Amino acid sequence: MKRFLYSMVALVGFMTAASAQQLQEIGISDVKVIKNGEVMILDMDIDLTELNVRNRRSVHVVPVIRNGADSLRLSPIGIYSRGRYINYLRAGESVFEDLGETVYKEGEAPKVLHYRNTVPYEPWMDGSQVSILRQTCGCCQDVMSEEYASIAEFAIPVFEPYYMYIQPEAEFEKVRHLSGTAFVDFVVSKTDINPSYRNNAFELNKIIATIDSVKNDDDVIVKHIDLKGFASPESPYDNNTRLAKGRTEALKKYVQEMYHFEDSVIRTSSEPENWEGLRAYVAATPALSNQQAVLAIIDTEMEPDAKEMKIKTQYPEDYRIMLKDSYPSLRKTDYRIEYSVNTYTDRDEIIRVFNTAPNKLSLNELYVASTAYEPGSDEFNLIFETAVKMYPMDPIANLNAASVAISTKDFKKAEKYLVRAGDSSYVIYTWGLYHMATGDYETAIFKMQNAYEGGIPEAAEMLRQCEKLAHYHKYNN
Repeated sequence: MKRFLYSMVALVGFMTAASAQQLQEIGISDVKVIKNGEVMILDMDIDLTELNVRNRRSVHVVPVIRNGADSLRLSPIGIYSRGRYINYLRAGESVFEDLGETVYKEGEAPKVLHYRNTVPYEPWMDGSQVSILRQTCGCCQDVMSEEYASIAEFAIPVFEPYYMYIQPEAEFEKVRHLSGTAFVDFVVSKTDINPSYRNNAFELNKIIATIDSVKNDDDVIVKHIDLKGFASPESPYDNNTRLAKGRTEALKKYVQEMYHFEDSVIRTSSEPENWEGLRAYVAATPALSNQQAVLAIIDTEMEPDAKEMKIKTQYPEDYRIMLKDSYPSLRKTDYRIEYSVNTYTDRDEIIRVFNTAPNKLSLNELYVASTAYEPGSDEFNLIFETAVKMYPMDPIANLNAASVAISTKDFKKAEKYLVRAGDSSYVIYTWGLYHMATGDYETAIFKMQNAYEGGIPEAAEMLRQCEKLAHYHKYNN
């Protein structure tokens, strides 16, 4: 079993936080950068315990958001020496007043200052760096030194799913079958076929058309034709045994004379009385006055002739309806044509067959065809959607189709396919993608953890993305 990965990007949003950072005499910790709707929030703790502001100087802590040529200074914190603070009060203004500076006199500032600031969010902030500028100014507001420390990165998170497409095992022999039912009429108690009798031309042509659909195909070899004949419960069981067998052999002879198959190709069997079909009819016909009583007789272990006679004598009106409406359809022949299809190995040839007769292809061949196209393209998606239509109960077909459905945001289909895909680690992983794409991050995290433990290494990256997405959306509801 092989697999390949496909990554698709869809913007959804994210928030980052940083561990403690150290500037000269200043510590920064518990940093949170949050995009909440139309605003960005910076939240952190500033440790001023070690800060020593010399006389006639001031230290300014300025948060800065930067991304390339774009930048924004947030409201600063100013800690002034005693002399500078007195001068500040005398002047009644500060060079940082326009920035909304919060001013403290040395010795009176909190040891740990909680800082929180909210600014309008702008698109350029996606992918930005959040830094702290530490400025030391002299007596004339001259900047004596500057120091930057990066404390966080802000990026809107991206959902970059790795879709896994699994290659099914190649079939040793591609055996397929077509089946149907024909209602060939016979003269009472006769077993010879008259093609012009009643509707026989149409019923016989159903079998012939089915055989022709495969026999005339150069890529197909007919292996077996199975014919099973049924008679109705009317008349003695021994006679029905003769009729069911004889009429089936007559149909075999009719087909053999048309096609001249080898003797081993056409196989026959028969069922003297079609009680299963009669029971299905009675169960589906509540209009019968004694429906339940008739069903009870059918279900007994009585001999067939005694069973039919009991229904006929005890419930003659119901029997009359059954004889007219049901018995003719019980006299039938089920046919099944088993055939093998050529195996294709060349990718271009497989694509040609896909465009003309996709039913000839195995799941493995369909997978090979998909590798000719860009993952996520219409052609690529069509192949896996066709595969699941042709093999609707195959786990791998459903798993691959689920990945396509998630990538195209058809979540209803994705869920239907995943239910049929089984419980392998690949399926758990894809369920995780489904829940990530639909915003159920708690479930997605659980699924990705299980997938990783089940041997899917790609789940680690998906888990990392999911935790970021969950963190972001926690602050953006």
